[in-house]
Amino acid sequence: MTRTLPDFPWDSLAEAKAKAAEHPGGIVDLSIGTPVDPTPEPVQRALAEAANWPGYPTTAGTPELRRAQSDYLARRFGVAVEPTATLPVIGTKEVVAWLPTLLDLGPGDLVVGPSIAYPTYAVGAALAGTEYLATDDPAKALGAKLVWLNSPSNPTGRISGADELTAWVRWAREHSAILVADECYAEFGWDSDPLSILSPEVSGGDHRGLLVLHSLSKRSNLAGYRAGFVAGDPELVAELLAVRKHAGLIVPGPVQAAAVSALADQTHVEEQRRRYLARRELLAPALEAAGFRIEHSEGSLYLWATQGADSRDSVDFLAERGILVAPGDFYGDAESGATRFVRVALTATDERIAAAADRLRG
Repeated sequence: MTRTLPDFPWDSLAEAKAKAAEHPGGIVDLSIGTPVDPTPEPVQRALAEAANWPGYPTTAGTPELRRAQSDYLARRFGVAVEPTATLPVIGTKEVVAWLPTLLDLGPGDLVVGPSIAYPTYAVGAALAGTEYLATDDPAKALGAKLVWLNSPSNPTGRISGADELTAWVRWAREHSAILVADECYAEFGWDSDPLSILSPEVSGGDHRGLLVLHSLSKRSNLAGYRAGFVAGDPELVAELLAVRKHAGLIVPGPVQAAAVSALADQTHVEEQRRRYLARRELLAPALEAAGFRIEHSEGSLYLWATQGADSRDSVDFLAERGILVAPGDFYGDAESGATRFVRVALTATDERIAAAADRLRG
């Protein structure tokens, strides 16, 4: 079988990165949403204390981890799921890329994602050999076997409201589609509180055909640990578990122990929220002072900004000031409007964010 995958998008930024690195004050890299702040000390301790793990961990996760995942959803989003309806994953990008394959989708099937979206939704469809359609219109999604939602959105930061999410749940059930919500940024709603599609006001307490993804990378600065989980429809979770057992997709035991610690504590998350909010409040007006308009950006760790020009021109404009950002063409086409925007990450140190703001105002 011949499989065609797109070029890795960030490889196309090599020239802009080199230009930004020539700035006398050094590069401010706001192109990738990788955490830079410390991993919480209790989580580090939990990892170290579990380091002596000579046997194989379980694909399903320890009982303590599955309970922690269930308790987290109940505490933060009012979602009641049994621990057995949760499943740890090796970072949520892994499950985004492989979910269509794990659910036995293939040629002739259709996967749908948002019109402006994280590119791995399309990559997952390509890996499975399915068709992929980027649209926000349910009327255009007829025939879809799997539909991705993402709120708060990467890259736009848009937060979907209860009516919109409920409409998608209703549509998916009417058309026998699996609805999967990537909720990895759900801890970071700035202008409104993100909802889960498993929330009773959205799902009616019925999780059939619904899955959600949650990540510890952003909320707990655990990107290097590769820890997240999927939850929802017990039958779908059981199907994923059965396939993942055969495939050897297992979260390392010490990482499972660390995840229990991270999920049980909300204090470090609130501390991290304050960091990102302070960076947002510094960077957003500086971008506006430099002639950018910010759209959406109600949540997540990004500012979705435009000068009204092609996104690559805006990348060059910022690179000349030593700032590297991601062009909108990574996330959507001209019809969606993405190609006139850039995604600006808040995931840099306070010093680097301040340097970027100074340059933009300069």
